[in-house]
Amino acid sequence: MTDRSWTLDSLVEAYKQHQRRTRGLRERTLRGYEHLVRLFARSALGDDPVDPTRVRSVHVIGFVGAMTDRYSPRSMKTVRTALRSFFRFLRVEGLSDERLELAIPVVAHWRLSALPRSLSEQQFKQVLASFDTSTPCGFRDRAIVMCLSTLGLRPQELADLCLEDIDWRGGTVQLRSRKTRRGAVLPLPREAGRAIVDYLREERPQVHERRVFVQHLGARRGKPISGHTLSVAVARVLRRAGVDAPLQGAYVFRHTVASRMVQRGTSLKEVADFLGHQCLDTTTIYAKLDLPALREVALPWPEAIR
Repeated sequence: MTDRSWTLDSLVEAYKQHQRRTRGLRERTLRGYEHLVRLFARSALGDDPVDPTRVRSVHVIGFVGAMTDRYSPRSMKTVRTALRSFFRFLRVEGLSDERLELAIPVVAHWRLSALPRSLSEQQFKQVLASFDTSTPCGFRDRAIVMCLSTLGLRPQELADLCLEDIDWRGGTVQLRSRKTRRGAVLPLPREAGRAIVDYLREERPQVHERRVFVQHLGARRGKPISGHTLSVAVARVLRRAGVDAPLQGAYVFRHTVASRMVQRGTSLKEVADFLGHQCLDTTTIYAKLDLPALREVALPWPEAIR
């Protein structure tokens, strides 16, 4: 296969087929890997046609170094995993003799070392004041942000929400599946419910699709929105609002909801249940925001010996 002429699209498609065949990865996981592999291959090999036999360790080191400025240490684990799978594919297909995965730099990540990356009260108000409902996606994006900022949903959980999942009389939202592999029923806050109603009445395309949030523009108008596209829409909202968010995307609102709950005195167990965390350890990072509790465990500073 070394004599084959490759385009970036054909190379990535061959990589995806290999992953499906050998590892049986879900399409959602593959989409995330595909995005990262495309970024790497384009940065290392340039424009089409591409020659994957030219990939060297220096390309790997440079790419990972650049990504550390864009991604958190936790997200860099996914970057490294995607690159390892791509390099193994190159070796299996006879496109590389090097074990390029050994060149991937280790990115330091100490568990629970950072504070949750959330919006301040002023930043959140700035986002809410920035919506222009006269734009093509104004009502939709506002409803998305209101749901994320009150329900603390993951992007895909909100993208999967169907019209029949909302109990308007009972004021609840049913989540059919979460990362815990169990569903959940959450109270629907009034402001989020009103935003959804405005979107359904004023802007949502008249289509038979049962997902609440759909595409508005182009050939995919009326098709269900994906979690990735939803997060991209949120990043666009943050940029338009002029908010320098600590995290660009939908998860910043999930962290904001959890941070506010802890600051109001909600127990970590309740926060974990609300967010759908399978393990309580995942929620412990928010304990750093419970200042009254931290004051109780702080040791007194010893007096200086004169």
